[in-house]
Amino acid sequence: MVLESAYQTRIIKLIKRVFPGAVVLKLDTSYRQGIPDLLILYGRRWAALEVKRSEKADEQPNQRYYQQMLDDMSFCAFIYPENEEEVIRDLQYAFRSTKRTRVSQSE
Repeated sequence: MVLESAYQTRIIKLIKRVFPGAVVLKLDTSYRQGIPDLLILYGRRWAALEVKRSEKADEQPNQRYYQQMLDDMSFCAFIYPENEEEVIRDLQYAFRSTKRTRVSQSE
């Protein structure tokens, strides 16, 4: 089984490839127990990811609480090899542009 740190490095590279120009920050999870591992800044949007080496990996106290709270604010998910494609697809959807096209009005 792959180490979580190695999987996290792979996920960071994947995010940077899928979202060119994204800033990926590793958060200090010792500062507040349960805070997700990664913060992704992309354009005017942000997301957080909690990286797990497998679907069966143990959750730490408060991880589910912060995942739900941050997901209500923007986007936050647990990511592991078994759901990686789904989470990246959901992240692409979350980062899509929601700006309306400007239409000039005739005078």
